[in-house]
Amino acid sequence: MESFFSLLQKNVLDRRPWSTREELRIAIVTWIERTYHRRRRQAALGRLTPIEYETIMTTPATQAA
Repeated sequence: MESFFSLLQKNVLDRRPWSTREELRIAIVTWIERTYHRRRRQAALGRLTPIEYETIMTTPATQAA
């Protein structure tokens, strides 16, 4: 958890002053969805994108349906 919050602080909170809490909330959610989860997801999938992984793991019969 400390690593996550350290990255969040460095990559979002300390980048610039935030005028509203809503603006900061959106920046945090965007960072988590675009950066943090993508990096972890791709590492778990053998560096494949989620779409590449699904294509490999889907059987031909399922693809035809």
